[in-house]
Amino acid sequence: MARPVTLVTGGGRGIGAAACLKLAAAGHDVAVGYRQDRAAAEQVVAAARQAGARAVALRLDTAVEEQVEAFFDAAEAELGKPTGLVNNAGVTSTQGPLAELRTEDLRRVVDVNLIGYLLCARRAARDFAAGGAIVNVSSAAATLGSPGEYVHYAATKAATDALTVGLAKELGPRGIRVNTVSPGTIATEFHALGGEPGRPERVAPVIPLRRPGRPEEIAGAIAWLLSPDASYTTGATLRVAGGL
Repeated sequence: MARPVTLVTGGGRGIGAAACLKLAAAGHDVAVGYRQDRAAAEQVVAAARQAGARAVALRLDTAVEEQVEAFFDAAEAELGKPTGLVNNAGVTSTQGPLAELRTEDLRRVVDVNLIGYLLCARRAARDFAAGGAIVNVSSAAATLGSPGEYVHYAATKAATDALTVGLAKELGPRGIRVNTVSPGTIATEFHALGGEPGRPERVAPVIPLRRPGRPEEIAGAIAWLLSPDASYTTGATLRVAGGL
């Protein structure tokens, strides 16, 4: 039986890297998309290969259509016909009230977190056969709003949830599933990009489980949604947010 081939955007670190390793251990071959840090992506590739998977690191800025097309083409050339996509690559800007955010930051967040997801999902919709699956990584911010910190980011994640609902209905008749994993606050370097590396610990007291999540905890949800165990699950949002 052929191994599934799964493409993971933003696969070089954080949730994406954990997803690549979890999928490799579950029998997937993986294409590790990365934007800048090739060394980190190659470390993920090496670990995936140790788990018995075929794996390749491919440079990708999801906001650039030509790079999305090249990513899918190269992944197929290296690993075979893709069967799964983890739409994970995301950015934020320095956190703060919306009134203080720069227009260029708003545009970059929308370009990567929404346009990038749409471009990748569109290519998957064109290429995938019955049995294929897409997992969009959203955020609990989609419903919490992240006031005073990440309203623009939260808005793109609400759009991600809508993308999942609509595309699941569109592709369901073709046997292709589309779902969302919605993490809460996860202990990754994402928060340093927003200017507050210690944010996970700061917000932990308001999380019902009283701690931030770990990337591996999100990876498990992603792997389940791509597995045969989730064969009747589509259009769903799996919230992994510690109770928020």
